[in-house]
Amino acid sequence: MGRHKQAGSGGPGTVDQGTGPADQGARLRRSLGWLALLGAILALGGIVGIVYAGFATLTSMLLFGWLLLVGGIVGLLHAVQSRGSNFFWLGVVVAALNLAAGVVVIRRPDVAAEALTMFAALLFLTGGVFRLVGSLVVRGPQMAVTLLQGAFGVLLAVLVLASWPSSSQYVIGTFFSLALLFDGLGLVATAIGGRRLISMVTPDGARDPEAVQAEEPLKVEQEGQEQSPN
Repeated sequence: MGRHKQAGSGGPGTVDQGTGPADQGARLRRSLGWLALLGAILALGGIVGIVYAGFATLTSMLLFGWLLLVGGIVGLLHAVQSRGSNFFWLGVVVAALNLAAGVVVIRRPDVAAEALTMFAALLFLTGGVFRLVGSLVVRGPQMAVTLLQGAFGVLLAVLVLASWPSSSQYVIGTFFSLALLFDGLGLVATAIGGRRLISMVTPDGARDPEAVQAEEPLKVEQEGQEQSPN
């Protein structure tokens, strides 16, 4: 009996704050706050990378080299574990190529940046030409957009190739920084939209308990002021 009384001592109207809608909404708001903080850090890193494009290029190439090196080590360990399978030698060859590429990129990041810049420019040029020719041949409803995309790709490739290899000092870093900037802004926008959605779907009775407790003295004071003239 004592246990039942203790369990029900809060009364029939008591709500468990640990699992109530208000507590869940507060947790979601905190999670979205951390998401917005991460997005702001990424966006700030993207802005700094755009300003210091040369440093961003060197950093991104070193990061790329270490990722290749770590991927090669993991692939080699996986190949050793599956040495009885038919794909053993293929895994060893792929891991060896990743290791070799990682060592080269880490030792000569400037040369790797030049090669990667050339490869990116050729990709832009090829994609732009295909879009231009395809839009002129097909003449679909999105012809203007496709023509614009193709012309932009060709123009970007020509600008990069015209100043190569000096363009390799800032092209990779600029692309990497722009990706960080847009990813960060996307995370911030997602967090802001999520908080607005939570505020819209959360009923008045399921608000944050701290906010409700903060509003109670104001309500009591207003009631006292209304009753004082009477």
